[in-house]
Amino acid sequence: MSFLSDIEIRELMKNDPPLVGNYTDLNLQVQPNGFEMTVREVYELSGAGAVDFDNRKRKTPDKNALAFGNDGWIHLGPGIYSIVLNEVVNIPGDVAAIALHRSSLIRSGVTLGTAVWDAGYRGRSECLMVVHNPAGFDLQKNARVMQLLFYKLGTGVENLYNGVYQNENLKK
Repeated sequence: MSFLSDIEIRELMKNDPPLVGNYTDLNLQVQPNGFEMTVREVYELSGAGAVDFDNRKRKTPDKNALAFGNDGWIHLGPGIYSIVLNEVVNIPGDVAAIALHRSSLIRSGVTLGTAVWDAGYRGRSECLMVVHNPAGFDLQKNARVMQLLFYKLGTGVENLYNGVYQNENLKK
């Protein structure tokens, strides 16, 4: 397993569909070791979620959309938020990805909770933003908040991702 370089990421951007679509600025978002993802929508979570062994009783909380101001900014108080990303990710069968928050968020008292992007996943992903800073955090629409790190698998996978989140948030 090895992380993909900017050269390898740019090469996969030529695929149909591209590794990452619906980006704003390829030259700015491709980094030496990943791709920076941007904020499309912000939600507050409402109610409890649940997870079990076989997902028959899985439940995600309801979400309430928060509006960006006319100036494109939103102030988030301490708490947790669901962030929908702008970019549409198309993971090939021999690649997977993980994500980390940008260091500017950490320096501001904000972290992101993310998951693994499995081989074969396609969609406009979500992540969890946690504002730890007691003074809150100001966030601009389309801000670059995390870096998606792609890595080449030793072999292709036997079964591509085909779970409930396949093609998520594409109809928005």
